[in-house]
Amino acid sequence: MKVYLLSLAAGVLVGVVYAVLHVKSPAPPAVALLGLLGIATGEQLGTLALRMLNHEHVSIAWFKQTCVPRITGIETQTKERQT
Repeated sequence: MKVYLLSLAAGVLVGVVYAVLHVKSPAPPAVALLGLLGIATGEQLGTLALRMLNHEHVSIAWFKQTCVPRITGIETQTKERQT
């Protein structure tokens, strides 16, 4: 939770600086968020490609457990935690 609050605070600070300097945001918020999603997804696809090139085990379960939380920022729950 602390990371989210720090991220929000940094964003607000940048917004205030933009307002004081009379600078427009370089991208509309939706475009910026899609760009960030693309970066996060591409980073994980790179990890996937490297694993495949190194002949390491790759499965849907591995992808869901390792890559999806890094893309979405939401931890996946294991079966032990659900009970």
